[in-house]
Amino acid sequence: MCGRMNVIAAPITQYLQEQLGLDFQTVDNSDLRPTQRVDVIMSSQRGLLQVTTHWGIQPTWAKHALINAKVETAAQKTTFKRAYAESRCLIPVSGWYEWRLENERKQKYLFSARNQQPLLMAGIVFKGKQGPELVTFTTAPTPTCAVYHDRMPLIIPSQHIDYWFNSTPAQLDAVARHVEDDAIAVERA
Repeated sequence: MCGRMNVIAAPITQYLQEQLGLDFQTVDNSDLRPTQRVDVIMSSQRGLLQVTTHWGIQPTWAKHALINAKVETAAQKTTFKRAYAESRCLIPVSGWYEWRLENERKQKYLFSARNQQPLLMAGIVFKGKQGPELVTFTTAPTPTCAVYHDRMPLIIPSQHIDYWFNSTPAQLDAVARHVEDDAIAVERA
C-alpha cells in the first residue's frame, strides 16, 4: 500500500505558504520511493516546521523496512506507540500510486485531490542513525480507492491540521478516517 508518492514542488510550496504561512521547500519527485528523501511538516513549540526525512525504518526484528503503519492500531503497537504520541507529521504530496492487475499486466494509477490541491498524508517520524526516518499511516479506503487497494494513505484535511498535531492519540480517532469519497481523483499513470 502506498509504496510510491508523487511530489510536484511548485504547487505544494505555494499551497503551504498561502494556507499555513510556512516557507516550505521541496524538490520534484514524481516517483518517490521508500528510502528516498521526503520533506515533511512537524509541529514544535515555535510552530510548524519543515523536516527532511528518509522513508522507512528498519526495526531489528523486521526482515524488511517498514514504510507504512495502520493508524487504527498505531497507539497499541510497540513499534509505533511512542512516535504516534510524540512525533506526528504531515507529508505534503501531489498524489500517490497504486497498481492493479488488468489483463495479466500491472496497471499503474495516480491518486490525487480532485480539487488539484496538494494532499497532506499523515505519518510519524523516528530518530534514525542517519537522521529522521518516516513511516506513513494507512487507513480503510474510500469506495473509489477500494477498487484499487484495500488500504489508502490517511489524509488529513487542512482544517484538521491543528487537531492532528495537538491531540492525544486517543482523541485522534475522529480524524483517523478516510477522506470523503468524491475528494480523490484516480487516473491511469
